[in-house]
Amino acid sequence: MRLVWGTVLAVTGGRAGIQHLRVAVDVGGHAAVCYSQLTGVCSAGDRVLLNTTAVDLALGTGGVHFVVTRVPGASSTHDAGSACLKEEQPQGDVLADPSGGHIMKLRYTPLQRDVVSVEAPESPHHEAMARAVSADGLPVVCCGLHSQVPLVAAAVKRADPALRVVYCMTDQAALALAFSEIVASALEAGLIDATVTCGQAFGGGIEAVTTHSGLLAARHVLAADVAIVAIGPGVVGTATPFGHGGVAQGEAINAAASVSGLPIACLRLSFADTRERHRGVSHHTLTALTRVAMAHAIVAVPSLEEEQSRAVYAALLGEDIPASHEIVASAEGTITPPPLHGLTVTTMGRGPDQNPAFFSAAFAAGDVASRLALGTLD
Repeated sequence: MRLVWGTVLAVTGGRAGIQHLRVAVDVGGHAAVCYSQLTGVCSAGDRVLLNTTAVDLALGTGGVHFVVTRVPGASSTHDAGSACLKEEQPQGDVLADPSGGHIMKLRYTPLQRDVVSVEAPESPHHEAMARAVSADGLPVVCCGLHSQVPLVAAAVKRADPALRVVYCMTDQAALALAFSEIVASALEAGLIDATVTCGQAFGGGIEAVTTHSGLLAARHVLAADVAIVAIGPGVVGTATPFGHGGVAQGEAINAAASVSGLPIACLRLSFADTRERHRGVSHHTLTALTRVAMAHAIVAVPSLEEEQSRAVYAALLGEDIPASHEIVASAEGTITPPPLHGLTVTTMGRGPDQNPAFFSAAFAAGDVASRLALGTLD
């Protein structure tokens, strides 16, 4: 971990909850992210303490500097290696933004944040959540990657634009919902109607203590017809059986089933990935379905060209998936894909032309979810 002082050169963009900055640190200018819920809003000339670890490690997602704290309007004569101004000590509040809630996220860290959690007594939805024990058969698409979320939603909206889609973001990857450009775009485009941030994740339209109560809130507070559960951007992988973010998909299946939802597993498929463990059906998906998910799920399978289809079914049958889950075929892959309303979605840098199976699998999960919601699944 590395923390270093820098200076804000410019605010280059942003939206509610997030700012994109250009900062001077070490040599030259660098991209940085400021979460205004945690540090307040930055301006050009502010001194900022930056976490530069991801950039130092040359990581992909998350490979920007992050603002830890700021000194508003600080003098540029600040010593870059010191936390104190040469001319005067900073005083007073840097951020004063009480939420009115008592539940903390990022708990017991220097940036712990108070939120009004949907279940808490101070929440206007407390009484409804106190009674909520069942999601009443809500179709819940459980994804392994964040990039699947808008694709699933697009397929649901194509079936019926009136179906309300709620995204429940879990806390095994990015914790700040504002970091996701694709969710912000999907909300603006109307592909997603509302968001819930579960566990330590924060910044959704509704905050929830757990994925379980997040799903109940999706149903009883946000009137979801379909819920999508997925990690935020930045899946972790270690090329080991359980050391990866895909485990969260199995946990989502268990959570959905435990609150009487209908779990639908979104396959992570690729015939473009050069890594053998991710070719065909990813080992992330297979682990989630065979070793993590203790509950029954529907596994949505797209229609692919013959050789790829054989590989997919061989992988599922080889792991005896039908013994624990129900395989449901979808026409996605052979029909015109749903419109993305201007969104550009990629997975591992590949778009639909480079990795069509990935997109077809996510569309298939949305197709099956919409048919469950509309009561048309045979």
